[in-house]
Amino acid sequence: MKWLGFEWSGEVRYASQYFDQLHDWAVELIKAGKAYVDDLSPEQAKEYRGTLTEPGKNSPFRDRSVEENLDWFARMRAGEFPDGARVLRAKIDMASPNMNLRDPIMYRIRHAHHHQTGDKWCIYPNYDFTHGQSDAIEGITHSICTLEFESHRPLYEWFLSNLPVPAQPRQYEFSRLNLNYTITSKRKLKQLVDEKHVHGWDDPRMSTLSGFRRRGYTPASIRNFCDMVGTNRSDGVVDFGMLEFSIRQDLDANAPRAMCVLRPLKVVITNYPEGQVEHLELPRHPQKEELGVRKLPFAREIYIDRDDFMEEPPKGYKRLEPNGEVRLRGSYVIRADEAIKDADGNIVELRCSYDPDTLGKNPEGRKVKGVVHWVPPRPASSAKCACTIVCSARPTPRRPKTARVSSTTSTLTPCKCSLVVVPSHRLATHSRKTVSSSSAKVTSARISRTPNLVIRYSTVP
Repeated sequence: MKWLGFEWSGEVRYASQYFDQLHDWAVELIKAGKAYVDDLSPEQAKEYRGTLTEPGKNSPFRDRSVEENLDWFARMRAGEFPDGARVLRAKIDMASPNMNLRDPIMYRIRHAHHHQTGDKWCIYPNYDFTHGQSDAIEGITHSICTLEFESHRPLYEWFLSNLPVPAQPRQYEFSRLNLNYTITSKRKLKQLVDEKHVHGWDDPRMSTLSGFRRRGYTPASIRNFCDMVGTNRSDGVVDFGMLEFSIRQDLDANAPRAMCVLRPLKVVITNYPEGQVEHLELPRHPQKEELGVRKLPFAREIYIDRDDFMEEPPKGYKRLEPNGEVRLRGSYVIRADEAIKDADGNIVELRCSYDPDTLGKNPEGRKVKGVVHWVPPRPASSAKCACTIVCSARPTPRRPKTARVSSTTSTLTPCKCSLVVVPSHRLATHSRKTVSSSSAKVTSARISRTPNLVIRYSTVP
């Protein structure tokens, strides 16, 4: 939360801090005749609850005396019964059209170790009984929920009106944020982690704040995206491109520039003097002079990305090709004269020539359209880049199995960067073109015409 730009109001709070108070309030409801211990099995409770079109019927244990309920609840608290043997239920209305008001469960028996309270408790309050009372204890005025909790609001208010709580919070419901081709369900995200389809909650493929951070998203860009999307009560799906637009917009305005080649290909400039080194100055940001400049040593040997050279380029290709010219960003125009191959036919080196009259100006009599990134062999630093992919193969993933990441193992690819220290939290943009990000050249290659298969490369720590 601090990374996102917010501060907690006081210490972080947990519902488990209020377990003692919640227990006392449950006892008060029993004493007021508004809660009772129920012995129905889960199957019987489901049968007694009724349906959306049929009212429920009262449990045979609903009319126990206050003394009996207090005794049974105390024995539940003492751990006398196994898991699921009994529950504490609120006594409201089994004929209510709102299913949540049909004597909802307040406490269940569960002999489980709690990460905050240890083994102190063997009965635990349900969400509906915990939610409103915790809000009241903390002085919450507006409790924000998603639309599926709208039918829970009457129960939220019932508990508050029947207990001596210190405040009267109000629950408000809004639609959840849904991104196409993005898994936002905590249950499905947990499944990805538990089944080891991803490396953890901070995997760059995960739609979590820690995952976004490692993917290269900035706090300002996420806040701006939320402002653009807004809040409403209509279910809908936001296009993932809006999120990436927000990221690009923030990085373009604020991020210092640098260069990176993901798949280094050696280039020898044959007509450049051996042993000579020029220190070229490139701005750290094209619109922010206050960020200063960075210096890059230009010499006879440099590296470009393998994807920036093709022997048989497609129509419209604007990078390097045999006998073609391209500009090295912030440097000279070079021409590809010869490609050196190994025994397997793989290109391992390019022999090029440069035009010494093109530093900072266009060549005379011809137009060079392409610009490519490059790095010197020294003092470029090595880095590792993770190839990531959208986690879902469907625009709106629903079932757990659609959340599987079947062919998206994060592959770390060695690369060269033009900075000794490379910022690691940067963006992999969504584009067919090669673009410049804040810390590296980042490519995004579409490997299919379907929108769910988009490979993104970004630097990660």
